Amino acid sequence: MNLRTKIVALAVAPLLVALVLVALAVRHQENDLAQRERALIENSYMAQRRSELRSYVDLAVSNLLPLYESGQDDEATRAEALRRLAALNYGDDGYFFVYDLEGKSLMHSRQPELVGQNLWELRDSHGRYTIQELIKGAKENGGGYVEYEWRKPSSAQLAPKLGYVTALPRWNWMVGTGLYLDDIQSTMDTLDRQVNANVTATLLWIAGIAALCLGVVSAAGLLLNLSEHRTAEAKLRLLARRVVQSQEEERGHLARELHDGTSQTLVSAKLLIESAVESLDRQQQPTPPALVKALQRLNDSLIEVRRISHRLRPALLDTLGLPAALERLVDEFREEGGGVDASMMIGGESFELQPEVKTALFRLTQEALTNVRKHANAQHVHIALNFDEEEGVRLEVSDDGTGFDIEAVQLDPRRGIGLRNMRERMEAIGGRLTMCSNAGRTSIEAEVPARSARAAAAEQKQQAHAPTAGAKA
Repeated sequence: MNLRTKIVALAVAPLLVALVLVALAVRHQENDLAQRERALIENSYMAQRRSELRSYVDLAVSNLLPLYESGQDDEATRAEALRRLAALNYGDDGYFFVYDLEGKSLMHSRQPELVGQNLWELRDSHGRYTIQELIKGAKENGGGYVEYEWRKPSSAQLAPKLGYVTALPRWNWMVGTGLYLDDIQSTMDTLDRQVNANVTATLLWIAGIAALCLGVVSAAGLLLNLSEHRTAEAKLRLLARRVVQSQEEERGHLARELHDGTSQTLVSAKLLIESAVESLDRQQQPTPPALVKALQRLNDSLIEVRRISHRLRPALLDTLGLPAALERLVDEFREEGGGVDASMMIGGESFELQPEVKTALFRLTQEALTNVRKHANAQHVHIALNFDEEEGVRLEVSDDGTGFDIEAVQLDPRRGIGLRNMRERMEAIGGRLTMCSNAGRTSIEAEVPARSARAAAAEQKQQAHAPTAGAKA
């Protein structure tokens, strides 16, 4: 992990931890608030229902008071009281019921089939004695509230119910009514769903903010990385160009030293030996074999020194340009033999190139020809150099050899040094290198845009015209 990645990670990690802690805190607080809100609503609802039930029962009892306090305790009076209670109702599920204190049903407006039955032993789904609990609540302090289960008339299903009952001791009655609680349970479930939806929406907002922050941090890190990468790449390219220029300058220096120093010394020694041989010939004395052999060695050394000097930095490249230097390179390749024929074609109208462009293309051709001779097993190699005013300069070296696996060679650290050098040289001058290799044809193509290739040429032209203009002036 590099430094930039560590910096981004250190920036992102605390942000993620903070957002996760905020999300957990928000979820905890919202759940706690939801529970409090549920309890408050439920208590308020139940208090309202209790008050409502008591009012219903008080209203029903007040309707019976004239009969209850009349002093008459016959069957007709009680029947009239039951009739009045049966006539009182408030909705499909709101009704009154009457039991005696022994558990016998005296009146039930929604379930008349229960009238006359003793339900003292009736239990609900939880095992509670329903009628006994109601009678017990009616006897306590003149009335009480009881929660139990009963069949709801509108749905014919068992539902939780809150009842309020009171006793009429003189008639031995229990009078009461009740409200079903499944509505409040449905309301609470709806409230829970809304709270959960709000919590989920809040968490999604937090997740969205986290994703946005991560995206901003990542984008900033990426832009910083790209900017640093471009800067480093530009510096590396400039450094590579300077290294290449230094190499070429050193090559040129060595070439001049060989040509102007070593070569001249060898030529001088050769002239002295030739002069000695001619002097012996004039005196009609035999030439010593060692002297003849030394002269031959000097000739061979001169040829080798010139060849090395040309390979280090061909003078034609600086004087006559790239086409002439390449033609000379092809001629030398033919002279060396080796069973490989070479040809060259120049297309378009040539123009002056930057010194580093000329050098890079020349070295690329030199390396390609060396590879052909050593590895290609080719019969023919062709060099095509094309100049275009708009496109730039294009160089292609192709052969009919056995070919090679480009990817494998590039990945192998012990091979492909020449190919990597070619690619680095082209990248240093702003060019592009394309390689294609198959059995029977291998092609290396180098392209340099006109802007990169002709920039120095335009400057050279301006510099060339400047003295002339001054002279005319």
